[in-house]
Amino acid sequence: MSENIKIIAENRKAYHDYYIEDTFDAGISLVGSEVKSVRLAKVNLKDSFCIVKNGEVFLVNANISTYDKTSSYVLEPTRTRKLLLNKQEILKIERKIKIKGYACVPLKIFFKGQFAKLTIALARGKQLFDKKETIKAKDQKRETERELKNVK
Repeated sequence: MSENIKIIAENRKAYHDYYIEDTFDAGISLVGSEVKSVRLAKVNLKDSFCIVKNGEVFLVNANISTYDKTSSYVLEPTRTRKLLLNKQEILKIERKIKIKGYACVPLKIFFKGQFAKLTIALARGKQLFDKKETIKAKDQKRETERELKNVK
């Protein structure tokens, strides 16, 4: 039984700013009009992050635009949203976040069947020189691929 997965938005900046170590797929607690906005891909995960509070994980600062056709119950686009995870996953995230240099960042939001899901990652922050090294390695790889393509 294959699930229908449709990726809505990705946080490409997270791959630039962090070393991704472990990922989790979490459900998101959304209101009806937010689900409609997510289906229309009106989502931005760029400056968002996750926190653990009272044994629960929350998504902070993720921008889900308000649905145009909603008449009542308009929500703030960057409100804090609860993530649905197992207790063991929450404890693992909480332990890692307490270590200096680690963060919990959202990577992508997608639909798995009819449910909105969020991939979050335990990530270790990169220093400026690490980011430069990553860019240099990508450029070298791109150059070698061009050279191989021109040889053929």
